Amino acid sequence: MKPIKFPEANKELVKPKGMTDEECGSLPVWSDGQMCVSLWKPTLRERLSILFYGRVWLAVLSGNTQPPVALDGIKTIFVSSSDK
Repeated sequence: MKPIKFPEANKELVKPKGMTDEECGSLPVWSDGQMCVSLWKPTLRERLSILFYGRVWLAVLSGNTQPPVALDGIKTIFVSSSDK
């Protein structure tokens, strides 16, 4: 999957020191200081794999634990006041 830019993104996270461009790239995110949200687009092959196997794997490079995370497959998490 590839991270993609989205209109609400207000910050860009850069790769950790010591990682190459092939290992990690910048990540556009929306942040309110408590949560970061990124948007990812699967390739056609990944979409078919998700359809057939019904699985999405999450890997977090954080050491001994995993911070709280959330995955969702909805159109957008940003709801405008006119959508309420």
